[in-house]
Amino acid sequence: MKRPTMADIAREAGVSKGAVSYALNGRAGVSDETRRRILAIADQLGFRANSAARALAGAQAKVVGLALPRPPATLGVEPFFMELISGLEAELSTRSYALLLQTVPDETGEIGLYRRWWSESRVDGVLVCDLRVHDQRVTILRELGLPAVVIGPPSSAGGLASIWSDDQISMTEAVEYLVALGHRRIARVGGIPRLAHTAIRTRAFGEACERLGITEATTVSTDYTGENGAQVTRALLCRQARPTALVYDNDIMAIAGLGVAHELGLRVPADLSIVAWDDSPLCRLVGPPLTALSRDISAHGVQAARMLLSAMEGSPVEDVHDEPAHLSPRGSTAPPPQGSRP
Repeated sequence: MKRPTMADIAREAGVSKGAVSYALNGRAGVSDETRRRILAIADQLGFRANSAARALAGAQAKVVGLALPRPPATLGVEPFFMELISGLEAELSTRSYALLLQTVPDETGEIGLYRRWWSESRVDGVLVCDLRVHDQRVTILRELGLPAVVIGPPSSAGGLASIWSDDQISMTEAVEYLVALGHRRIARVGGIPRLAHTAIRTRAFGEACERLGITEATTVSTDYTGENGAQVTRALLCRQARPTALVYDNDIMAIAGLGVAHELGLRVPADLSIVAWDDSPLCRLVGPPLTALSRDISAHGVQAARMLLSAMEGSPVEDVHDEPAHLSPRGSTAPPPQGSRP
């Protein structure tokens, strides 16, 4: 898509470019009615006052954008994003690029932000996280022609370059480990269902349990927060036939679940085994330290930044299949209580 210019606005409004300049800059020289009409057309076309000068100068913004659809307060307690950002910054800084991080309320807000970044020439490219199963953001970015790299599975990337690790392999490894310990009642505290990686994990969990003959297997969806994770854990552990093992889709919920188990008088791992996803340092600081699915998230961020820098230079970029997360057994997993074994 071509960025709108003052000439485009002038043509639509039937006025000179000088009149458009007066109206956009709040200067005298046009009537109030003409000013309102010009401003309305500029808004309709998606014009931003500083886009023309930057585009004419041919200068790069030297900025990479990352929009996250979540409340700002949650970022400080999400180790995954902190580690990802550390990797992005480590690579971008070597090329004197800045990272523009902005939270948005939802997908609509994120799409609006991309359009604004594009029209203002605010960023040279973007990184896309939390890929949806059917993701409208991918379509919009392709229409805008804004260089982008998806951090997520290529099955939902719509042809954009993606970096991903196969969550099916990781989930299968976790289930097989718990079954080998003797667990037959396993529950998963999952993430947001509409996210592509959540769908992959849900399918992998169900398939692994079915293949291994685990008939008492449950997945409950959450919003990834510790509060919601604790609420779901409490409900699961208050069942008459409670699970003997829980698999969490992130470490914050796993730590919250550990607290609920202590609250209910359950011993971890003697009464309940816990497996966390995303092995942040927090997993090793709690008691007992959590068994977790581990991968180098910071290195993931470094590779994503390199891919985007190449895309912004116009080089062809291929999908990268990163190493999947693998199990790091620690003190939170053990065979189930004697009475629950087959």
